[in-house]
Amino acid sequence: MSAVEFIEQNLHPDGSQAFIIRNETALDERAREALLDRAMGEGRRRKSSEKLRRGRLPSEGLAFVARGINGALLGTVRLWDIQAGHDATGKPVRALLLGPLAVEPSLKGKGIGVALMRHATAEAARLGHGAVILVGDPEYYERFGFSGAKTADLAMPGPVERRRFLALELKAGHLEGCHGLLTPRGRRSSHAMRVLPVSLRFSR
Repeated sequence: MSAVEFIEQNLHPDGSQAFIIRNETALDERAREALLDRAMGEGRRRKSSEKLRRGRLPSEGLAFVARGINGALLGTVRLWDIQAGHDATGKPVRALLLGPLAVEPSLKGKGIGVALMRHATAEAARLGHGAVILVGDPEYYERFGFSGAKTADLAMPGPVERRRFLALELKAGHLEGCHGLLTPRGRRSSHAMRVLPVSLRFSR
């Protein structure tokens, strides 16, 4: 799927709870942070994943928001450049860290989170990335192909519940033999964020 395509998909014939997924811009920052506080609470800033995001910008072209037709921000997801330890030969392995994924609490179960996840992983694959790693409930993320099969020898920079430490290979074998600590990579937050002109419309 091209990043400049506009795609409309009717998920529900009456068009209720319509939303658009598009690339995040600087104008989304305040609403996004408020949404994350409502959905995840203040404790979100103390999570191990935050150590990999602090002081960095999301991977280029891989930060998305869902907005209602009235303009309200309904959901958000971002992916971040990281190093997933080293492979069996000692070579650094690049990957993406996904998170946080959040949806307006009153709209959970309406398909917004699922649409954001499917779009984010599809775009990551289209851009040539090899794998996505996250910390989240397997009961939710297994539907997208995530599992703990490739993270047994990897570690987060802080406490993590092993059953929630998951990965999805976008290229077969990308995480084969990977071991070691996840570390941040990518753009520092002092750099400007380039936004790709992509937009998707959904209705529920």
